[in-house]
Amino acid sequence: MARPCKDRNIEKEPCYTCFKPSKAKDDIEKIHLRLDEYEAIRLLNLEEVSNIDWAKKMWISGPTFNRLTKSAHKKLTDAIVNWKCIYITCDKQK
Repeated sequence: MARPCKDRNIEKEPCYTCFKPSKAKDDIEKIHLRLDEYEAIRLLNLEEVSNIDWAKKMWISGPTFNRLTKSAHKKLTDAIVNWKCIYITCDKQK
């Protein structure tokens, strides 16, 4: 049996939950970025905090923080390169 997902601290939720390329059609493919992935990217790229403090701010371990940022970077790159819509969702990790 898998271990249940722990709650993660989200300091600042996004103002918008959908980003899509301009002039995109309604049937554009969607990428779902979880709220914890969004927060990890925000802390990593926008906040000037030390590496260990990022994980502490989210109440998670350092390796978990690194997995979140790696997953988020991959999703964001896919969305930008392949012209996809980005949805920020509150879904729990599966």
